[in-house]
Amino acid sequence: MSANNGIETTNTEGPVYECVKCARRVAHKDLQRYISFRCPYCGYRIFRKVRAPIVKRVKAR
Repeated sequence: MSANNGIETTNTEGPVYECVKCARRVAHKDLQRYISFRCPYCGYRIFRKVRAPIVKRVKAR
């Protein structure tokens, strides 16, 4: 098994969002269940989109 450096990985399709207040990660599919886009754990409405742990390398010219 490889170490993931403390990054949670989920096997869900679509983007994953992180609640700004409680820092829990929620899949977009789970957020669509609610009428308003709210965290199912704390009820807060502000999220940030979690970036994929992919490093892009660009050559300098």
